[in-house]
Amino acid sequence: MFHPLKTDIEAPRQFNNPFWYTPHPLAVLAADEVRQYVGSHDVLNSDAQQGKMFGVLVCKKEHEIGYVAAYSGLLAGRNDWPFFVPPVFDAQQPDGHFKQTEREISAINHQLKSLSADTPEAQALKAQRKTMSETLQRWLFDQYQMLNARGERKSLIPIWRDYHQSARLRERFPLPPGGSGDCCAPKLLQYVYEQGLTPLCMAEFWMGQSPKGEVRHDGEYYPACRGKCKPILTHMLQGLDVEADSQWPAQPEGTLASAITILYDDPDILVLCKPAGMLSVPGKDERPSVLSWVESHYRTEGPVIVHRLDMDTSGLLVVAKTTAAYHHLQTQFLQQRVKKRYEAVVEGCLPVGQKGQISLPMRPEPLDRPRQVVDAEHGKRAVTDYEVVATDGHTSRLWLWPQTGRTHQLRLHCAHADGLAAPIVGDNLYGHHSPTRLHLHAAELSFVHPTTEEPLHFTAPCGF
Repeated sequence: MFHPLKTDIEAPRQFNNPFWYTPHPLAVLAADEVRQYVGSHDVLNSDAQQGKMFGVLVCKKEHEIGYVAAYSGLLAGRNDWPFFVPPVFDAQQPDGHFKQTEREISAINHQLKSLSADTPEAQALKAQRKTMSETLQRWLFDQYQMLNARGERKSLIPIWRDYHQSARLRERFPLPPGGSGDCCAPKLLQYVYEQGLTPLCMAEFWMGQSPKGEVRHDGEYYPACRGKCKPILTHMLQGLDVEADSQWPAQPEGTLASAITILYDDPDILVLCKPAGMLSVPGKDERPSVLSWVESHYRTEGPVIVHRLDMDTSGLLVVAKTTAAYHHLQTQFLQQRVKKRYEAVVEGCLPVGQKGQISLPMRPEPLDRPRQVVDAEHGKRAVTDYEVVATDGHTSRLWLWPQTGRTHQLRLHCAHADGLAAPIVGDNLYGHHSPTRLHLHAAELSFVHPTTEEPLHFTAPCGF
């Protein structure tokens, strides 16, 4: 499973954080070899082109540098292909406990098809099926004994409970989701630890078509998913020297706050231009936010952020300084009386003057927040008007008018194949990895003053 790399590329000093990273040249070299291997095997390549996440972990074996490779879940119906690391636990064995119990549950399902749903016999079979399924799922989670760099082992349920420590989160996430432990990153780390290899860096990349609801690009590198993998990797990375988990390095509040521009200020509201890299409201860590900055600079009865911009997005925000102003502005937003125009630069050459409307219902992806997906059945209405105003032959500049306010609406509507199929430059979540900032800016904002009823209109030029 260890594949030597013939190269003089220097190894990194720290192990990259799997949730935010630029692929190291060694990982890129390894990923290229995996693509070549998969492409040379028809059965693997055919399944991979339907869309599959692969991963590589560059490691050291004594004095030799090489890599191990993995794929998420199954590939062409199997989890035991040569060249790739084995699963943490193989639940696919036909005569194993998992498959035997699955067959017993399937037999109950077959019996239920021939019974009326409200009969005592059917109710008893349903109760038996539920107990068997829950017991089997817990048994399976216990078979995943995940290692970390300290040599400590822990199964999935204790890992999950240790990560989700608050009562609210434990109630919301009582058990790990199905498939936990079968993604690339946990499989790679588990194998390296078991073999006594020294991990150096890792990367995950997509091959093939994008799933219908998501946005994935063939050959693009992606972070590990946060829903399934964040709790597991929080345990597995213990004992490694890991890089920080952020696109934006931690900065003193004054560094970003100095880039805030005040456009309007009175006893009721504050209108400002937020820099890219600054949160609208405080997050889990101590990073500066617009709200914390306003609280520290204005003595009010309690400022409230009426609407938000992504940390990566720059532009106009209105802050309510009083409760009355907040409720008045909130009503304007709910009634869609507030008008906003964004400016964006997207990948590709779109015809200047092209305009239209994108309507793609959206919902959060609970196992990979903050990623959003398009979902015609369960998604909420999301509508964006757009116009192409310029192009340089490689990128295009757009004006965007969101008619609804879904999280990541403009980013997903631009990137999705049923939208513009043109990711915003610098969008590392829905587009292609880039060291540049997200080229999305809230350029215009219009609303009615909550006290005077005066129409207000603000503009802020973008910096890209």
